[in-house]
Amino acid sequence: MSVGHEHRHQPGQAVKPHVHAGPPAPGPGRPHGHGLGGGDHHGGGSVRRLAVSLGLTATVMVAEAVGGWLSGSLALVSDAGHMLTDSGALFLALVAAWLAARPPDDRRTYGWRRAEVLAAQINVGALIGLTGWITWEAVDRLRHPGHPIDLAVMAVVATIGLAANLAILLVLRREEGLNARSAFLHVLADTVSSVAILLGAALMWRWPGLTWLDPALSVAIAALILLGAVRLILEITDILMESVPGHIDVTEVERGMAGAVAGVVAVHDLHIWTISSGLHALSAHVVVEAAAVGRNDEILTAVKLTLRDRFHIEHATIQIESADYAHVNRVCGLGP
Repeated sequence: MSVGHEHRHQPGQAVKPHVHAGPPAPGPGRPHGHGLGGGDHHGGGSVRRLAVSLGLTATVMVAEAVGGWLSGSLALVSDAGHMLTDSGALFLALVAAWLAARPPDDRRTYGWRRAEVLAAQINVGALIGLTGWITWEAVDRLRHPGHPIDLAVMAVVATIGLAANLAILLVLRREEGLNARSAFLHVLADTVSSVAILLGAALMWRWPGLTWLDPALSVAIAALILLGAVRLILEITDILMESVPGHIDVTEVERGMAGAVAGVVAVHDLHIWTISSGLHALSAHVVVEAAAVGRNDEILTAVKLTLRDRFHIEHATIQIESADYAHVNRVCGLGP
């Protein structure tokens, strides 16, 4: 459900908006478009960097899965599962970048941005199944120790994984989109896992009796995968429930809109929701003094600039009405 806001016809305090680089501001001679171009934009260079990162991650994931099977290291297989989450995050970032360029049509007026949510749901199901299998296998190995492990293969593959993760972090360091930053954190966590596996291999080589370290590391990595899956579930739920994005304060948005320009006396029927990661939408009624009705374009421009510059909301649908206007329900005889 959309998150609404109660009627509050009180003038807000004037706030001096700050200005930063961004898309062209609406104004005289420039239409107030409702296209979904705002938000998590990616240029061609960004798409290429995401594609390269996804290719590296998928390659290392396969290498770790094969290396884990050959060496008998469940930790490597678990880390391959962890890299599956990285691949999922990078894939979503790439899909978002690609779909962002596709225009809305008559059937999909918001475009294809919600496709990433559908992909994320599939990803979550795979992750939960993967963590269940890894945990089951790890517990079995802890109960029946002595499973042979080829430490040389384990160390070599983990080293390759660590090098690839460091390269991916280097490629993604300039990305600013929400999906890309999330993928960066995924890869950072996987880098830590690779270091842990290398350390575990070194300890087992020095003290062969510590074979329990391999399944123990697997359980720890499975916990990281599950944590990422839970966070993804919460994000998907918020998007589908059209909740207010967690970093946005509805009260502050209302105050900012009310104080954007002289003549605004209140904001009501305020709704803020997420279309897809990094793309937020807003709809609201802006009440103005009767004498300010002739300044609608000026008021609309000021309010939209405030939403863009202060709250990074670029897709806004705003209805301006005078303080003397009777609500449509009353006009139609539906209200009290």
